[in-house]
Amino acid sequence: MGLGKMRPMATSTKSISSVDELAALIGNTPLLEISYDIDGRPGRIFAKYELMNMTGSIKDRMAAHIIRRAYQSGMLKPNDTIVETSSGNTGISFAAIGRALGHPVRIFMPDWMSRERVQLIRNFGAWVVPISREQGGFVGAIESAELYAIEHDHVFLPRQFAHPANAEAHLLTTGPEIERQLAMFGCSADVFVAGVGTGGTVMGVGDYLRGRRRPVHVHPLEPANSPTLRTGCKVGKHRIQGISDEFIPAIVHLNELDDITDAWDGDSILMAQKLCAELGLAVGISSGANIIGAIQLCERYGPEATVVTVLPDSNKKYLSTDLCRDEPEKDNYTTPRVSFNRFAAKR
Repeated sequence: MGLGKMRPMATSTKSISSVDELAALIGNTPLLEISYDIDGRPGRIFAKYELMNMTGSIKDRMAAHIIRRAYQSGMLKPNDTIVETSSGNTGISFAAIGRALGHPVRIFMPDWMSRERVQLIRNFGAWVVPISREQGGFVGAIESAELYAIEHDHVFLPRQFAHPANAEAHLLTTGPEIERQLAMFGCSADVFVAGVGTGGTVMGVGDYLRGRRRPVHVHPLEPANSPTLRTGCKVGKHRIQGISDEFIPAIVHLNELDDITDAWDGDSILMAQKLCAELGLAVGISSGANIIGAIQLCERYGPEATVVTVLPDSNKKYLSTDLCRDEPEKDNYTTPRVSFNRFAAKR
């Protein structure tokens, strides 16, 4: 049974040019230089502030690019229904961009995601179909979306976990932006790290930075509580919504990446809280995880290394979660060792 009500919309005459009109709302996000101390030693990392995209997350880049490619190939036509599986941000992106272009949108989502995610998708006029663990969880949601497409006509399935345009979006936009903005700080990337949800960010940005004829280390990140990339299947539970969705996505090629780094979900919550409280950066839990990964890699590669990551979304999608509750510190966490000093931004 779906949640939300699809609002009727006039026949769409939108096309590739209409997607391009949305480009002013997507991408060209600031790059932040974040200065901190860890165990009393100074450090510096860089992070893309992706919550300044159209719907407040990095997934807008991928959703718009997949739609553009689908128009170009004829896979998506006016009034077709966009049907996707998502843990939240991608569903929000397809809901907003799809509706802006005149498409009905239906999102299949595990029913344990934050209620803010569900409400945002509904507010954009899309239909949410919740899938329980008993119905198969995330894998069950993907199967349900595929079945819906078989049973209904005029359906477009983006298939974000397998679509090459996912990584291509970051190859064409996020990667070049990082290179250009780092040059404004007088440096070039040595290390890039990002949490793996679909894997599009780490693969696309990694391909771009490594194609600049410089040796760049590219590390995927996952929850320490649920090492899916290391094991190849769903293991344990975690609270970092948007990454480690029970399987290794088809577009992720671990043999092309450096070794996997990880972050505990409790540590990631504490880090996101600290970024907000000390720097005024209102970011989500996966942003906390990425900052932990970046700081760990800065320790590993040395203070002269330029380490870059992304801040995928804002804290506003987590107000009903543990991000807004007290979280205990543990001895093996990174966050208690860190104090932030300042940040500078280039755009």
